[in-house]
Amino acid sequence: MNALASSRCVLSIGAAAALLAGCGGLQPPVSAPGAVPQSNAMAASSYRVLYSFGDPPDGNTPKADVIGKDGAFYGTTAYGGAYRNSSGLGYGTVFKVTADGAETVLHSFGSADDGSFPAAGLIGVGGILYGTTFNGGSHFCSSGYVKCGIVFSITTGGAEKVLHSFAGGSRDGSSPVAQLLDVNGTLYGTTQTGGRYCEPHDFGCGTVFKITTGGSERVLHSFGNGADGALPDAGLVEANGVLYGTTDEGGKYGTGTVFSVTLGGAEKVLHSFAAYPHRNDGSYPLGSIAVLGGVLYGTTAGGGKHGDGTVFSITTAGAEKVL
Repeated sequence: MNALASSRCVLSIGAAAALLAGCGGLQPPVSAPGAVPQSNAMAASSYRVLYSFGDPPDGNTPKADVIGKDGAFYGTTAYGGAYRNSSGLGYGTVFKVTADGAETVLHSFGSADDGSFPAAGLIGVGGILYGTTFNGGSHFCSSGYVKCGIVFSITTGGAEKVLHSFAGGSRDGSSPVAQLLDVNGTLYGTTQTGGRYCEPHDFGCGTVFKITTGGSERVLHSFGNGADGALPDAGLVEANGVLYGTTDEGGKYGTGTVFSVTLGGAEKVLHSFAAYPHRNDGSYPLGSIAVLGGVLYGTTAGGGKHGDGTVFSITTAGAEKVL
């Protein structure tokens, strides 16, 4: 995980929604091009900084969405907290902030076999919050010095529990970076690495997994076999009992895929991105896809007519079109 230059991170709120303002250039500012248009009067009257993250034991560098629950907002910071590593960075936090700007660090990651460096936001199921961390846990990955990450639960009062420590290797995933998905009380997610070995990725090509709220985990699919996708960075969406997602790499041309996987684990590549030789197609999808009217929509970081990325649609049967 890349070390980030120290910076102050700001939680802000507008008239319609809570937003995380950018930290260290990782996220666009609230007024970035592409944001929802506002009149000057509205922008001047409705915008205010709710909370500025600061010195330990506070968190810093929030990278994920916040979730609203019972009149407050809950989220994660990738770094900061009460525990510091040799580089001076903390291992991350879960925080709560009220609409009036009162912030509380609910949990500091990094003690014992706890997780570290949460990259994704939280989801709520039955009054409990659930999330993942990129590193930490009780199992070392193939490198022998980095632990493989966890799935955790945390109450709104701050009682945190490690539900599963990823083990990497051929049997389990490692390094989750995407938000979990709740389908009928069971959680589904992706891990960026782990699972089946495939060159040139020594740590495995990633997985789709399921886990109960009690912590019983099972790998549904390991990427990387033949023209399969590899390295899923984004989370999953569900439509009519089937999960859909993207992989950053892999596929027939090595530049990513859109895939489906049933709740039982039957996976299918719906589309292999092919910026070359098909110049108008995209390449390297990094973000999650959305479902609208039975059609999937998403973006690619590269490819397209000008080589600068695309917005695409794809049917659940696999008919893809660059928009």
